[in-house]
Amino acid sequence: MALHLIKLSVGTTSVEDLEEWHKDPRAKGPDGLPRHVTRMWPKREDELLDGGSIYWVIQGLVQCRQPILRLDEVTGGDGIRRCAIVLEPGLIRTATAQKRPFQGWRYLPGSDAPPDLGSARAKDDTLPPALSAALADIGVL
Repeated sequence: MALHLIKLSVGTTSVEDLEEWHKDPRAKGPDGLPRHVTRMWPKREDELLDGGSIYWVIQGLVQCRQPILRLDEVTGGDGIRRCAIVLEPGLIRTATAQKRPFQGWRYLPGSDAPPDLGSARAKDDTLPPALSAALADIGVL
């Protein structure tokens, strides 16, 4: 079973908001693919690159994921080595799961990852975050 990362999508309020951010040139690498640059290099790189994804937490809820394509080394203007997590374009909606705030990213075992929504449900109207959180809390979503 694949190993994933889970990450807060700071500053976004919806999956659509995150999609818009990924269209911004600042969110893309020189190859045009979306990426997330982080200070820490994942020690479990081989496991992540064997089918792993980033699961995005938006407004306290896991709502979508993006498959990880590779990890690139980048050096910031300050000369510090960082990790660019290169992602497949597009977001895959997942079942909603509540997640408390945390800093950075965390490993997410495949057995704990929320399932993808089927294609029939991917276009469903999105619920307000507070309602999604309440429904996830009682196990309905």
